[in-house]
Amino acid sequence: MKQSNHVSLYDKSNVNEVPWESMRDGEYARKYLSACMEEQSDHYIKNVRTQFCAITLDDLVMPVTVNDTEYGNSYVCSPYTHYITYAKDELRMLQMPMWEALMAQALSMLGWMMKTSRINQIAFVNNWLLSTNLYHDLTAEQVQRITRFCETRFPRHLIAFRSVSAKLHPALYQGLQDAGYMMVPSRYVYLFHPDWPAQGGWRVRNTLKRDRQMLEKSGYRIVSHDEIQEGQIERIIDLYNALYLDKYSQQNPQFTDDFIKLALHKRTLTLIGLEKEARLDGILGYFQRNGVMTTPLFGYDVTLPKETGLYRMLSSLLVQEAERQGLLLHQSAGVGAFKADRGAVGEVEYTAVWARHLPLYRRGIWTALSDLLEQFGVPLVKKYRL
Repeated sequence: MKQSNHVSLYDKSNVNEVPWESMRDGEYARKYLSACMEEQSDHYIKNVRTQFCAITLDDLVMPVTVNDTEYGNSYVCSPYTHYITYAKDELRMLQMPMWEALMAQALSMLGWMMKTSRINQIAFVNNWLLSTNLYHDLTAEQVQRITRFCETRFPRHLIAFRSVSAKLHPALYQGLQDAGYMMVPSRYVYLFHPDWPAQGGWRVRNTLKRDRQMLEKSGYRIVSHDEIQEGQIERIIDLYNALYLDKYSQQNPQFTDDFIKLALHKRTLTLIGLEKEARLDGILGYFQRNGVMTTPLFGYDVTLPKETGLYRMLSSLLVQEAERQGLLLHQSAGVGAFKADRGAVGEVEYTAVWARHLPLYRRGIWTALSDLLEQFGVPLVKKYRL
């Protein structure tokens, strides 16, 4: 075990020494993090190869992923994939072949610059290998301690925090800025709180009500976590893959059977399904931390007619779960108009990057990327609610 200013690092060799019982989220973290440290990362997510470890400070335990190149990794631990490969996959949404070709060339050039600057030589703090990382409150002083420790432990690596939001994590956001982190836009996400529809007027309330009524009249049965069986795991993966991999991008996390088994038996995700005539047609899996819930697992049978409304019904289930538990719902990115019509509020999400200990050519690409996205990317997404 390595220590620096009361920050400790654990990996596969000493995972049993982690003081889980004294940590916030200790039992949940033990179930998830110890499993990930004991196995190769691709045991649970096919397209993730990373060195997976954990740090503790005070009463917090957080996973850390460490990479060097791995340009074929999912975006959850590859900045190259996030900003280049995934972006190329999304160009087809423009449905303008000439612009798609020009943008693809520009992205290829930017990608070459990123590889030259070794953008994937990076250590992500609090990286749970899921689409969204949720945080406990971190003070500026804790951020500085983590930064000093990681700078010493990983001297050739960028240090970064994914999924940072000024609205969700104001103290963390400010602490990262004060410490000198570059705040680089990564996604435009949508946040929903049960209290907000009351402020959004009758149209929002009426839309949410119609979604609930659609579910009630659909003939679908809501399947709780405890009712889902191992025999349905293959169907769950098929539903997720058809939406997130086949429809959107292969760069999304590619979950394995063992990932779903872990969720099912250790409740690392809470699973809820929609079933009709003994056939599972919709699935979601969420987890929560510090008053916020998010859904890294979501899928439905895309071969059924759109009028079936599976996306609407699953979204309604999520809203009802948030209402039942009084949680803020992080709805991730995409389908902005749909979410805004139901009371969600858009928010820029950032990757906070520390590179002050590295040469200028390693830092410059992040400065350029931040400026480019702030000036063009964010306004475009806000305007069209993508």
